[in-house]
Amino acid sequence: MTKKNKQRPMDHEGAERVGEYVRMHRRGTTWHANLQHGGKQIRKSLKTTNKKLALRRALVLERELVTGTYQHPRQAAKLQTTSDQYLAHLRTRGRAKRTLAKYANCFRVLSDVANQRHVQRLAGVDLAFIDIFRERRAKDGAGPTTVFKDVVTIRQLMRFAVRRKLIARDPLDGIENQRPKRRPQPFWTWEEVERILAALKSPFREPITLLALTGARFGEMQHLSWDDVELDGKRPYLKIQGKDDWKPKSGDARVIPLSDRAVALLRSIPRNHRWVFTARVTARHPQAGRQVSERRLLAYLKRVLKALGLQGHLHTLRHSFISYALVQGIPEAVLREWVGHVDREILRWYTHIADSASHEAMQRLLPGATSPPIDETT
Repeated sequence: MTKKNKQRPMDHEGAERVGEYVRMHRRGTTWHANLQHGGKQIRKSLKTTNKKLALRRALVLERELVTGTYQHPRQAAKLQTTSDQYLAHLRTRGRAKRTLAKYANCFRVLSDVANQRHVQRLAGVDLAFIDIFRERRAKDGAGPTTVFKDVVTIRQLMRFAVRRKLIARDPLDGIENQRPKRRPQPFWTWEEVERILAALKSPFREPITLLALTGARFGEMQHLSWDDVELDGKRPYLKIQGKDDWKPKSGDARVIPLSDRAVALLRSIPRNHRWVFTARVTARHPQAGRQVSERRLLAYLKRVLKALGLQGHLHTLRHSFISYALVQGIPEAVLREWVGHVDREILRWYTHIADSASHEAMQRLLPGATSPPIDETT
């Protein structure tokens, strides 16, 4: 005995009632839904000629209307408008210029891909869209870590939109965004660092040398003012702290103690301007006291490295300082206070360096020594 299919109740216009808010009817061969939302009657294609599939889709609409999560496409937030709002929000939160620039570049590529896909609204940035975005970034030459961070940025944009009730749900809910494995950080031995410092000439020698002697980041050195420098007390130090529209990467101020060598270096620099390190005065840039340029400093360092047969960049000075400090037995907690935020996973690479140096030291102490045989009877 077979069950007879139950007919859904019909309204006076001949449409089948799905629930309290939704009705469905056939128009030609395609099923459509009629629903009430925001005091307006809305007709929406269910995009199928199959009645069972149309019913399932109509029930989804009914559930969204009951729970208050339904949003009509014409009312959905636009991608460009929302990304502009999010950047403005980040500015009010005091995000660094460099961070804002990275976010803006991510949204620029996002907008390019959206235009190619004819996507104007946030709801169109779904999982399939992100796959295309990843392909585009890889084609542009972006590395796996950059692509990973860009997808994180887009997720943050969507969460912002949900919090502001610009969209009812996150179209990227359930996305998989696996962090790439970190590669070992490049570094120089301290002997190589000394070779580099010996080859430098003013005015590039002083800022590069201070990076090598403190483990500071370039931006921290670039924004170092004489008010941040204390050389006259028993414990000379640098204070890394935010100023103007710049702040340290970690956001927190910290103090870096200075060695005698670093103190002597800083005492040799005239205090003619606000910034400790300033750029050369040129015909193109005649104003004195400008902050030193990262691009020019890196270009000069690259020429020196090429002459010495070494590879690296400005940030390699920081890696080298951290690895050398660990080899010399500086406790991790103390080192973190000096150099600021260091990802624990990154620090583990430096710990491997220290372990290797420790093993090599034992080999020098006891050359040719072998381990005693193991007594398997015990």
